[in-house]
Amino acid sequence: MNHRHHLELRHIRITLDDHCLVELDARVGPGEVLTVMGPSGSGKSTLLAFLAGFLSEAFDATGRVLLDGQDITPFPPEKRGMGLLFQDPLLFPHLSVAGNLRFGLPPASPDKAERVEQALAQIGLESFGDRDPDTLSGGQKARVALMRLLLSNPCAVLLDEPFSKLDTHLRHEMRQLVFDRLHDAGLPTLLVTHDHDDARDAGGQVIELS
Repeated sequence: MNHRHHLELRHIRITLDDHCLVELDARVGPGEVLTVMGPSGSGKSTLLAFLAGFLSEAFDATGRVLLDGQDITPFPPEKRGMGLLFQDPLLFPHLSVAGNLRFGLPPASPDKAERVEQALAQIGLESFGDRDPDTLSGGQKARVALMRLLLSNPCAVLLDEPFSKLDTHLRHEMRQLVFDRLHDAGLPTLLVTHDHDDARDAGGQVIELS
């Protein structure tokens, strides 16, 4: 199942009222993490919105996003093959833990129940399928969100400070889990953060936005 995807950001330039927020040229190989750092307001989230396909029309953006050599810049968000992980796990409260994972699976997937069971085992939550997501700890919710993302078979992953709300002792463990999983899946990943520990654990190229 291991596809070798690569992501290319060509001459990306995003401006707001003639003020340049982001200028970026980068290539992210399979399983690599590119970290984009900067303080609040430096354009990190704006960059993610542009890559994911939902940048507000208030911004002017030029440049191209290529996934496996294909220009996906004109595509709507759902056709881009990008998986997103946010600060909040954003689990569906009306679905069980297993239901949340099932939601990640592409509609035509065979053996959904079995795949969900395997996914729960992979994140150490075997008996948690019927649980309400609200009963999970922060770390458990983060693991379910990560596994739901992986089950959706993305071609690239965008991480929007997904560790910032976790307790300090959980952060390192969660970073290892996330980066190991994305590396094993061969997924090019872009992480935006203001935390130098995130960048260090990601272990890839770091670009600082001023």
